[in-house]
Amino acid sequence: MADHRHAVTGVFGYSGRQIAKRLLEHGCDIVTLTNKPPQQQLFGQPITTFPLAFDNPDQLARSLEGVQVLYNTYWVRFNHKNFTHTDGIRNSGILFDAAKRAGVRRIVHVSIANPSEDSPFEYYRGKAVIENKLRESGVPHSILRPAVLFGHADILVNNIAWVLRRFPVVGYFGKGDYRIRPIHLDDFADLAVDHGSHDGNEVVDAVGPEDYPYKELLQTVAEALGTRNLLMPVPVWLGWSVAKLIGRVQHDIFLTRQEIGALMANLLTSSAPATGNISLREYLLENRETIGKAYANELQRR
Repeated sequence: MADHRHAVTGVFGYSGRQIAKRLLEHGCDIVTLTNKPPQQQLFGQPITTFPLAFDNPDQLARSLEGVQVLYNTYWVRFNHKNFTHTDGIRNSGILFDAAKRAGVRRIVHVSIANPSEDSPFEYYRGKAVIENKLRESGVPHSILRPAVLFGHADILVNNIAWVLRRFPVVGYFGKGDYRIRPIHLDDFADLAVDHGSHDGNEVVDAVGPEDYPYKELLQTVAEALGTRNLLMPVPVWLGWSVAKLIGRVQHDIFLTRQEIGALMANLLTSSAPATGNISLREYLLENRETIGKAYANELQRR
């Protein structure tokens, strides 16, 4: 594996960064495709950076020449004036075509648990369409479907902790019995790198060892932090209104209406065997002094 060249989209972002770290630890030569201003080093090591030139497919293909495995983390969490799910679908197809033209041997693609072209949620429909584009490309691939990622200043769990630290009363939607099955980013990065050496086509739900009802997840985070919050059910309209207010104050999108719907539809869980070993509960206890101290801003990361 170390004698191969690997490409990772978004190594200056979240999951791409940790996948790149694992590859560097294995002694691999890596390049990155990114929308961010280029940097010369990653984890103290030199890195070759190319733009995600979706408007120039030939340039994109040249960037991937000599690459054996492409790890694709590219996607957009929500529609925004500068990027949309439609853009993400189109651009992903351009990337897969460029990889095929460049002779990339394998693509390890980050999707989401429970994608469906029939989903009422655009995010999940888009993820399903992209998976089909990858299959149609003919490039051998692994599709990894995480439900929720946590660790290393993630968005969801960190910002739940941020809310619990600041508000004595915290609401949950409905009965709070819909489930979340998170996987630690380190476990996910290990899984992704392992699949870079596989053959054939695979689809794997990337999930950790614990499956929490949402209300219990809130209680678990609060207990780890040592906060004494009143947790209570709230109507969706009220919770969404508070989420929009937090987003406005933080100059971010804190939570979308579709994310609330997907959460309540039990799309953030899976019955598949665990592919990760790190416990969320143990992670929270080990990081109780720092998690949620600072708000994790999605728009600033982009």
